[in-house]
Amino acid sequence: MKSLDQWLSEYGESHQNPTNKMVHFVCVPVIFFTVVGLLYCIPLFSLSSGYTITVAHITLVLVAIYYFLLSAPLAVGMVLYGIICLLLCQFIKQATGQLLLVSVGLFVIAWILQFWGHKVEGKKPSFLKDLQYLMIGPAWIMSFLFKKIGLSV
Repeated sequence: MKSLDQWLSEYGESHQNPTNKMVHFVCVPVIFFTVVGLLYCIPLFSLSSGYTITVAHITLVLVAIYYFLLSAPLAVGMVLYGIICLLLCQFIKQATGQLLLVSVGLFVIAWILQFWGHKVEGKKPSFLKDLQYLMIGPAWIMSFLFKKIGLSV
């Protein structure tokens, strides 16, 4: 398995253009949220408290394990972002009842912008080379946030 530094370095090679980077800084977290939102729409079971466990909850546990294998600090950051996504999903579902529609709409818009960013960059998206880059994109963003506040991944 590649190290986190190797993954981030290789991912960064196709994300050098400032416009493409900005698009990714916005769209990657949006896409992560929308995937959580789509999976949140699939209930699995309800707890005695009335809270419903969804496919999103189980998937985020598996995602956290993947990130933990790469870096414990990164995993903590991604778990926190995952929790924020779950809370936002719950809020949107309760407030509007339109979580599926919101998630699909944002997903499509964010991917269109991502592909436009790569057109500007002049390089293909990394995930076309290896699907694991779909998991590395959020880690790449989180690593920038960590560096900004003086933490290492």
